Amino acid sequence: MEKDIAKILISEDEIRSRVRDMGKQITADYQGSSLIMVGILRGAVLFFGDLAKEIKVPLSMDFMAVSSYGDSTKTSGVVRIIHDLHQNIEGKDVLIVEDIIDTGLTLHYLIENLRSRNPKSIKTCCLLDKPSRRRANVTPDYVGFEVPDEFVVGYGLDYKELYRNLPYIGVLKPDIYAK
Repeated sequence: MEKDIAKILISEDEIRSRVRDMGKQITADYQGSSLIMVGILRGAVLFFGDLAKEIKVPLSMDFMAVSSYGDSTKTSGVVRIIHDLHQNIEGKDVLIVEDIIDTGLTLHYLIENLRSRNPKSIKTCCLLDKPSRRRANVTPDYVGFEVPDEFVVGYGLDYKELYRNLPYIGVLKPDIYAK
């Protein structure tokens, strides 16, 4: 796997430090309340787990699985819910946790879908933000890192379900996904 990486964009230590800082900020913002963290499967799992450990307010966890990519490197723009929440979020503070936001189409769909369930609040958190590709009017509330328009993998992000277990964010060599 390592041979498929053109360069390391964000190191394991940088990720660890930034996740710790994000957890402190979220803790401060939700002081005195409880939170439902909604992890978006599968890419956000590693980030979600590490972030949850850094948040020091009462929280519960739930997950959604959505699809807009399939095996492609580009979004289809059509979002499908594959796995929905188990919890009722009505009247609750909700934090959507994503691995990466690029076009914003998936996040926009999720926000609108969850808003229809009458939560007290919805905020969004992503490890990586790629605003140069934005097609929907969404701005995440908490951002780990802004990244350039390159194909990134690692720390939960994949290409054809591989590379998720890399402890860093790397840029995939173009010849790997151009096949």
